[in-house]
Amino acid sequence: MANYLKMPKIQQVIALLALGWSFRRIERETGVHRETVSKYAREGPPKPAKVFPGTEDGEGAVCGTSGGISEGGEPNPAKAFPGSRSAAKAYAEAIEEKLEKGLTVQRVWQDLVEEYGYGHSYESIKRYVRRLHRLASRPVGVMHSPAGEEVQVDFFHGAPTFHEGSGQWRRPWVFRMTLCHSRHGYEEAVWDQKQETFLRLHERAFRDFGGVPKIVRLDNQKPGVSRACLFDPDVNTVYVAFAKHWDFTPLPIRPRNPRENGKEERAGGYVKSNALKARRFDSLADHNAHLKHWNRTVARLRIHGTTRRQVWTHFQETDQKALQALPAQDFPIFSRGIRSVHPDSHVEVAQSFYPVPPRLIGKDVEVRWDEHLVRVFEGEALVAVRPRVAPGDYAPSPGQSSSEMASSTRSYLNALLGRCERLGAPLRQWGEAAFEERGVRALRLIQGVLSLTRKHPKEALLAAAKTALTHKLFRYKDLLRLTQNATPGPKEKALTQEHDLIRPLTQYRLEDFL
Repeated sequence: MANYLKMPKIQQVIALLALGWSFRRIERETGVHRETVSKYAREGPPKPAKVFPGTEDGEGAVCGTSGGISEGGEPNPAKAFPGSRSAAKAYAEAIEEKLEKGLTVQRVWQDLVEEYGYGHSYESIKRYVRRLHRLASRPVGVMHSPAGEEVQVDFFHGAPTFHEGSGQWRRPWVFRMTLCHSRHGYEEAVWDQKQETFLRLHERAFRDFGGVPKIVRLDNQKPGVSRACLFDPDVNTVYVAFAKHWDFTPLPIRPRNPRENGKEERAGGYVKSNALKARRFDSLADHNAHLKHWNRTVARLRIHGTTRRQVWTHFQETDQKALQALPAQDFPIFSRGIRSVHPDSHVEVAQSFYPVPPRLIGKDVEVRWDEHLVRVFEGEALVAVRPRVAPGDYAPSPGQSSSEMASSTRSYLNALLGRCERLGAPLRQWGEAAFEERGVRALRLIQGVLSLTRKHPKEALLAAAKTALTHKLFRYKDLLRLTQNATPGPKEKALTQEHDLIRPLTQYRLEDFL
């Protein structure tokens, strides 16, 4: 059974023959045997172009076409001009195949130049595709932004990239920031959309632009918008502080209304279709290196379809001069959350524990933390600042060294000493000295001493504590003895000799009973 060439290969051979290539060169480049190539060369020149009524000039030639009728009535072969309608038709199969993959017309033209040596203009491909897919026109609104006024940001999925941590191919997130006036943009691939990643991407984009816009229009991503709303969205607290540091106004779009972020949506689609479509990368670094090279050699050098100007030149002449100055330092990024105060008057942050005033036990507080400090707020008031500690550790209370015990045991001790202080300062002083002398074993001792108030007056216990502190007595039996000695005994009642109910002794005579 004979082998037949597929249509894309046939079209390729015919196109190369039209360029005047030799049979041997076509065989070397395509792998098709030169005898097979010669078969397609024997098929003769293409048929003449069709003549449409009403388009003939004075000599009988057809205007707008590449052929005509000779005086003798014989058809002349169609002439191929750069950018003519027939230039792209020879690559019809390849063009349709690429369009089915979702590639843009510009990407199709780029691939034809690279893969087939296509020597005609981009406009020829546009005209051919326009005939294939005629789109119904409809009126649209125009959103114009002055130079340096606004940027739009969003995320979209990038090309498949090898993830070293999991050993699998994954699609990273690609961050894109687009200047609305010149359409110049910044893109970078990352593996996550965490708060810190989101903010650092902004900073790198601002520094790449050389300035800061007045407005950042963003989609309702969680790192930027904590609650989406049609009329009054809540911007993330950290993002608000970040915007204040960089001196821009965050502007969330309306939910489910991507047209408000239209320039970024279109720019993101352009990056996906032109830079990343049908590509793979061995690492995230390769992914970003390709994006950077593509931006420098393709994206910024293109003539934008709306502005009709080269993007990079337009940016340098307008946006770059109008952007606000960059701050001297980057934003000190922090995280934020709501925490409930535990019964031991601690809050948990990143698996570590930080003390707060005991009056906040059971309440919800706002906690902000960075790499070095944890700040606790009661409403708008700052109530505690603690240094960061390792996961599983307890931060020291004010006045403690890092080597001191800082745990729930310390909180329990503070509670016991607080009860001692409510009874009297001497008892608290004795309790602190007892803990210093006996360590954690003093906890039960102090608890037992406090229980003496059930049977003995407070004054006796305070007096015993003074004596015990003076003589450095830190045993329960000593405090019990001293408290008992300081407790006054019961008063002896004097016998009543005279009372209405008591008869005199003279009435008790023996003869009265005989």
